[in-house]
Amino acid sequence: MIKKFIDKLFGKTDGTASGARRAKKSPFGKRQDIDVKDHGINVKLVDERAMDVVRTLKQAGFQAYVVGGAVRDLLVGLRPKDFDVATDATPEQVKSLFRRAFIIGRRFRIVHVIYGRGREHEVIEVSTFRAHLDNSLAEQVGGNERTSKNQLAGMKHAVDASGRVLRDNVWGPMEEDAARRDFTINAMYYDPETQIVVDYHNGIADAQNKIVRMIGDPALRYREDPVRIIRAVRFAAKLSALGFQFEEKTVAPLKAMRGLLADVPQSRLFDEMLKLLQTGHAQASIDQLKLLGLGTGIYPLLDVVVDMADDPFLKLALQDTDRRVGEGKPVAPSFLLSCVLWRDVRKGWDKRLNQGENTMPALQDAIDEAFNARIGDVSGRGKLGIDMREIWTLQPRFEKRVGNAPYALLDQPRFRASFDFMRLRAEIGEIDPALADWWETFSTAYDDKRQDMIDEIRESQKKKPQTPRVRVKREKAPADDLSDAPSSAAAAPGAGEAAAPDFEAGDSAPAKKRRRRRRKPVEGSADAASSSAEQGEATRADGSDQ
Repeated sequence: MIKKFIDKLFGKTDGTASGARRAKKSPFGKRQDIDVKDHGINVKLVDERAMDVVRTLKQAGFQAYVVGGAVRDLLVGLRPKDFDVATDATPEQVKSLFRRAFIIGRRFRIVHVIYGRGREHEVIEVSTFRAHLDNSLAEQVGGNERTSKNQLAGMKHAVDASGRVLRDNVWGPMEEDAARRDFTINAMYYDPETQIVVDYHNGIADAQNKIVRMIGDPALRYREDPVRIIRAVRFAAKLSALGFQFEEKTVAPLKAMRGLLADVPQSRLFDEMLKLLQTGHAQASIDQLKLLGLGTGIYPLLDVVVDMADDPFLKLALQDTDRRVGEGKPVAPSFLLSCVLWRDVRKGWDKRLNQGENTMPALQDAIDEAFNARIGDVSGRGKLGIDMREIWTLQPRFEKRVGNAPYALLDQPRFRASFDFMRLRAEIGEIDPALADWWETFSTAYDDKRQDMIDEIRESQKKKPQTPRVRVKREKAPADDLSDAPSSAAAAPGAGEAAAPDFEAGDSAPAKKRRRRRRKPVEGSADAASSSAEQGEATRADGSDQ
């Protein structure tokens, strides 16, 4: 009794109690090794290339585990789309072990190990265990990634004035790496060779209880990396069908801390937006954004998507994207963004057509207007923007189904994406569904069948009553100018001036200059040779004879 009183007075406790207190205060959690009989992961679902990366690293004497979302998906019975690997090897050591490996990133240096080539290639992302550091002790810069680029060049751990981590490249042990990950269900490590899952933060329990929980203080973690706000939405959307819900403390700061995203580079927000819309849960992501009060203010194009979520065309496009992802088919950002902006393009196009503009110039101007209003400098002027333009500008060409036009359209690199776009337009009744059916058959038919289809279209067009050609009434030239005009070019050297009416000073000039019809020169005249030469120049310039 007296000994206990003295120990209490001097703050002494027995070894067991002291160890328990230290474990409780540790931010690194307690390591648990879960056997296959308890976690139930089917190792056959692990990508063979990820297995090869793990095997190669372990044979070289390093630790290596499949980590993150792939482990989470395997635990809940989903087939992972991507596989990431974590190791205690540095990026340089990882790169040296693989023939096709590249170190990327500044904020987080990681290695991409490439398998295969072309469109079928696979990337296994390999990261090095990172140390869990106190951000209050990190080096601080006053600007951001761009304005402080030179200052950040030599730093391994740096934050900006708001506490957002700009550099995090200090290596550490696995337990510290687990502590610096975001959600408990993403902080588990799986060894496919031993089939052991290493868990420091009760991620398996949260997966079984269907809880999305942030490791550590949620507000602090969102401040370190505001993109975690978007990641939280994406995980909730992906797992909502399985009954997952946010822990209250994790979801509480989301709306209030949305303003932190203003400091994140636009290119990174653009990529995160694409992940929301192209990972097979686009509609669920939009529902989560609305539910959490995040429908606006994350990224301008995402605001458009949320606002237009009930638009029949975009809704069909999002469903089609989710279907393709579910079937393991590739999806292109250009196609989905073409669908997002189509309402703006179509509105501008119709407006210009109603004003009498020609089809293609009107469409091009409408596209430029939509780009300037919605995309600005982010991706709209690069390859993504070029692909979107091609999808849109090929739409009028589907109406041309005679001559060589159908064959030329089939040879276009973006034909398939443009056809899929046109098919969606047909499904909502924007164009005749028979047009989509015709092109579906034509694109898969043999040449003789294709020619028969073209001939049928030509014959059907001949049978249709021809719309009378409407001639635009032109202003008549003054009688004095035309009465004395000679009938031949040879007799009228100044005919070029007499072909259009003269205007006195003070009269308003016509809005558009009329093209003068070129007259055939009289044979044997002195000007015949020069007129013939001028005719050839006009042909090359205009592309057709007058």
